[in-house]
Amino acid sequence: MKLNMWKIAFFALAAAVVLFSAGFIAGLNRSEAPAGATERLARDARSPSVRHTNSPATSPGQDSLADVAEAVLPVVVEVSVVETVEQRGLRSPFEFFFGPGPDREQREFERPGLGSGVIIESEDNTAYVLTNNHVVGDADEIEISLYDGRQYEAEKLGGDARMDIAVLEFSPSAEVPIAQLGDSDSLRVGDWVMAIGNPFGFESTVTAGIVSAVGRRGGPGGQIPELTDFIQTDAAINPGNSGGALVNLSGEIVGINTWIAGTRTGGNVGLGFAIPINTAAGAVTQLLEEGEIQYGWLGVSITDTDTHTALAEDLGIEDQEGSLVLQVYQNAPAVEGGLRPGDFITHVQGEAITDTVELQREIGALSPGQRTEFRVIRSGEPLELTVTLERRAPEDEVAQTDMLWPGLVAWPLTQDVREQAGVDRRTDGAVLVQVIRGTVAAEAGLRPGDVVTEVNDTAIADAGEFYSEISAAEDQVRLEFVRNGRSLSVVFAAL
Repeated sequence: MKLNMWKIAFFALAAAVVLFSAGFIAGLNRSEAPAGATERLARDARSPSVRHTNSPATSPGQDSLADVAEAVLPVVVEVSVVETVEQRGLRSPFEFFFGPGPDREQREFERPGLGSGVIIESEDNTAYVLTNNHVVGDADEIEISLYDGRQYEAEKLGGDARMDIAVLEFSPSAEVPIAQLGDSDSLRVGDWVMAIGNPFGFESTVTAGIVSAVGRRGGPGGQIPELTDFIQTDAAINPGNSGGALVNLSGEIVGINTWIAGTRTGGNVGLGFAIPINTAAGAVTQLLEEGEIQYGWLGVSITDTDTHTALAEDLGIEDQEGSLVLQVYQNAPAVEGGLRPGDFITHVQGEAITDTVELQREIGALSPGQRTEFRVIRSGEPLELTVTLERRAPEDEVAQTDMLWPGLVAWPLTQDVREQAGVDRRTDGAVLVQVIRGTVAAEAGLRPGDVVTEVNDTAIADAGEFYSEISAAEDQVRLEFVRNGRSLSVVFAAL
């Protein structure tokens, strides 16, 4: 088949490639979910213990893991893909004299890819494979190769880049084996596990190791999914293992191998990471039913802050864990629920928040339309708010920063800042360290380095008072500030 030709090319190139990026954000193909599949996955996610049947009983002290491998190998498949991409033609030296020629037009070429997947369900002549979203991306062709040598064309039923999972479907000509799902929450550091997949194109490779850690994190802001706590293992995982199975000694799938921390050439150094199966099972149910995963949206720009800094002191959050709200999206759920810039979120639904990544995960895991209780610190005092979350929009819409309010970040006037900005020690206030392009603050003419001394005719002593005053404004915000020794003022709309 055409895809088999690409396997050879992939095998030659894979040693220099690390397949741990979140990959392409794929379009989602909505499809009616098979009732049996969704019911089973929902049941398994709620009660992992029911999945401990018909699994090979294996003792950690035995001499061989062959029984486990024999039971699990048939449910792990090879996923081969081909994606059509566009690239401008090679530059000609004659372009210096005559300009771009016809050879510089966009050209299409086919890019192969290779990964692994796990058969999680089969019903009504359709089988479903769980893999990583970055394995399939926006592939034009997908081929599934089973352990027994059968090959089938497959389609992407749905995928999610933020969690890096995807579900494929294909129509087998005969019965296919189904994976037994385990309970990833019961994993302990030191437990034996096996990684099964197709590293560098070597089909059905089995490696063994232990659980090195649980609750490992990826993002935010990088190529590693930020909405998942990962299982870390020293079982050898290499390019091509992505989407394959992490298995316990009962032959149950406890994780989906996703990324590695390795050398520049992509080699294994004993740092492999897998999505816990309990996390993946709940997401797969949504993909089967809706074709996509729906995340809750709060509508804030947040950050971590060292609780021993001058900013923490000004805000009254010393020695507190949580996440600081810097901006809010206009007309977002956060605004409607009363959250304001300068609020420090410490609890969501009664659960303590340690940092920004944890807050992102907690909000993302909540359903749109859910009333959510927040505990915050505002001006040094505790405050409880209720916010009704909305459905998170596509990433390109969420990234439109011109809707952020107020569109600036204020910082305390420490001695170092005073010296760098040339601010007289008799001047109190807060210095602007960021002004976001396109926001009301930027349109009003504010710039980084401006020192705000008054908000709505009230003198401010520090950054804490700055946030308190702008958040309390009802109609407009009037700022008095100093720039290069000159006193100036601007006005922009309040929330």
